[in-house]
Amino acid sequence: MLLGGSIKMVSNVKDDKNKSRVNRGGRPTKQHKRRQLLAAMCTPLEKELIEINAQRVGLTVSEFLRDLGLKNKIQVRIKNLPKPVLELKGTLNHTAANINQLARKRNSGDELNALERALLNQCVREIQGLVNTINSYLQ
Repeated sequence: MLLGGSIKMVSNVKDDKNKSRVNRGGRPTKQHKRRQLLAAMCTPLEKELIEINAQRVGLTVSEFLRDLGLKNKIQVRIKNLPKPVLELKGTLNHTAANINQLARKRNSGDELNALERALLNQCVREIQGLVNTINSYLQ
């Protein structure tokens, strides 16, 4: 009996420590954390169809079923970027790779030759053109 009482006291001390624990950073705690699990029985084919439909609208299965159950509709997330944006991204990546090569050579102590200086000037012009394209798109 005495042993059981001492164990109980130790567990109370642990509970007190957990309650007084201070969050020292990291991800902030959510006010309403989703901790409840809801299981639904279905056939393998139904499960696959649910997963495909959730993937099609850009949601996880949990988000898909929660939206369907609570709102009777699905909010679609469109992640496809327009073709001009993808082309712009490709041009930026290409220009960044060229600048990175030139910077690596320059940082190693080598001087740039005339061709490399011309390439650097071309990269600068491309970046200025991209900035103009972005500005015209935003206006």
